[in-house]
Amino acid sequence: MSKISEMTRDSWIKSTFPEWGTWLVEDIENEVVAPGNVAMWWLGCTGVWFKTPADTNITIDLWCGNGKRTHGDNKMKPGHQMANMCGGRLMQPNLRNVPFVIDPFAFKHVDAVLATHYHQDHMSAEWAAHVIQSGMTTTDENGKEIPVPFIGPKKSVETWVKWGVPEERCITVKPGDTIKIKDLEIVALDSFDRTCIVTTDDTSENREELTGVCPTDMDDKAVNYLVKTPGGNIYHSGDSHFSIYFAKHGKDYDIDVAFGSFGENPIGMQDKMSSVDILRMAENLRCKVVVPIHWDVWTNFQADCDEIKLLYDFKKDRNEYKFHPFFWQVGGKYTYPQDKDKIYYHHRRGFEDCFEHPQNIPFRSCL
Repeated sequence: MSKISEMTRDSWIKSTFPEWGTWLVEDIENEVVAPGNVAMWWLGCTGVWFKTPADTNITIDLWCGNGKRTHGDNKMKPGHQMANMCGGRLMQPNLRNVPFVIDPFAFKHVDAVLATHYHQDHMSAEWAAHVIQSGMTTTDENGKEIPVPFIGPKKSVETWVKWGVPEERCITVKPGDTIKIKDLEIVALDSFDRTCIVTTDDTSENREELTGVCPTDMDDKAVNYLVKTPGGNIYHSGDSHFSIYFAKHGKDYDIDVAFGSFGENPIGMQDKMSSVDILRMAENLRCKVVVPIHWDVWTNFQADCDEIKLLYDFKKDRNEYKFHPFFWQVGGKYTYPQDKDKIYYHHRRGFEDCFEHPQNIPFRSCL
């Protein structure tokens, strides 16, 4: 049988998706983190994998979905949070702009699954299914073996339970709550995700009426996290917009690395932090390194991190910044404090073993 006659759409999908196969899964599982460090991998959007020297692994906002795949009727649901915010009705052209860098079903171990909020690009039914179906376990503070917990605000927990995650596996957190996961301590903090606050459960014309109603349920919908690790304190801001209350978090906690959702907001929309906001967030949090994320994933929000670098260089001396930015790439590893002085990430370029074995060329002049 010829290769062409055996080729089908299903065989093509299985042979090419996910694009990175198990490459990154193997990297994460094989990584041995040096004492006094924490290793992190960017999984796209705001998804981050954390690993410690004690082989503690947690994920925050791991997501395996996609954006638009068809024009459909070219209409946005009238109760979608973006429609609630700006009154628009034309379909948002948010196609996913980065590849899948992991195979969620290939992982053998994780100690906790965390979500900052319940928007679709911050939670994964696929990841939840694998964690549940594979019977993954971890240990509690007393060393007792327990099922891997799912940790998030109330609305995230409701989403997991709706998907089929046992309620007893879920831990609902609100700002001020602290959870220990082996050698990690996770502190839930206030979120400033104003897109989440205008999210309604019903996205039809019968959506909840928010006009004139003072919102009081942000803590049920979203949280930020401070992850205290052997390598430093990492601040994950989820989809928070800029808030002057970042300064309170910066005074209350010693923050080493801060992740902020950066993007180029379309006209009439405010959903991501701008380059100025990212620098203000870092200054308010008093962090040592600020890392823009989320800019990668949506075609209609994609931004250029060089804008942050330009403004940083323009303002750093005058404002006496005590931090610097780090510009990551999806699928890349960042180890803190080992990589604390890096500004740009670049994937491994290879060919380290060049000229270590005989060449097979006609003449050296070919080189």
